[in-house]
Amino acid sequence: MSDHKYHFDVKMSCSGCSSAVNRVLNKLDGVKNVDISLEKQTVDVVTSNALGYDTVLQTISKTGKQVIGGNVVE
Repeated sequence: MSDHKYHFDVKMSCSGCSSAVNRVLNKLDGVKNVDISLEKQTVDVVTSNALGYDTVLQTISKTGKQVIGGNVVE
């Protein structure tokens, strides 16, 4: 089974915001890589096959950051 790749557009105003998102995502079982761009306001996540899009979306939302959009890349 292959990994999943997800892309999210997330409103983040400072490094504290991006750090909070990074911290909660890396606590999720199944997250293999997190790439956050504060400049572009994006979050790219690679997960194991078992971790679904909705779970990742809900985890980002729990930080209080606004998720403007997202999609499954692979």
